[in-house]
Amino acid sequence: MNFLLDYYLWIVVFHIVAVMSWMAMLFYQPRLYVYHTEHKEKKEFVEVVKIQELKMYKYIGMPAMWATLASGFLMVALQPEMLKGDGWLHAKIFFVLLLVAYSFSLGHYRKELEKGNYTKEGKFFRAYNEVPTVLAVLIVGYVVTKTFSLSFTVITLLIGSFIIYKVLNHKSKEKKN
Repeated sequence: MNFLLDYYLWIVVFHIVAVMSWMAMLFYQPRLYVYHTEHKEKKEFVEVVKIQELKMYKYIGMPAMWATLASGFLMVALQPEMLKGDGWLHAKIFFVLLLVAYSFSLGHYRKELEKGNYTKEGKFFRAYNEVPTVLAVLIVGYVVTKTFSLSFTVITLLIGSFIIYKVLNHKSKEKKN
């Protein structure tokens, strides 16, 4: 693996591009579910959205997730000293694992919607769409500062929770009338 050290920065570049592709899916997939659930009576529209959901998830998001994880593992294997310190990398890995679980949950919801099982409403997916943003803020914060801050983590989680709460309790103009 020592020969790979010469390519470490290229591995970092690959990792960043993989993360960007994965995050594109994480940000957009729940939005597709909003369209899907809120327009379920429009069969032709839903069929187009189902194709988008499948392609975004299976051909962009999941390969990008696996590329992110593989390149991240490789970076740590090449520079294990990153694991030493105040725990910023451990925190990052924890929140990345939550993003992995979130990704698989999107796959579960995609399959349910594909079958026509509408157990969640558009409002749920609007709120669910905020989760990867909150996790991304935490992850990027740890990576950029190379430090773990409990106050940063708690404040970010509280703000994210408040935003999700507001999205879930938002009254649309149509329902007010």
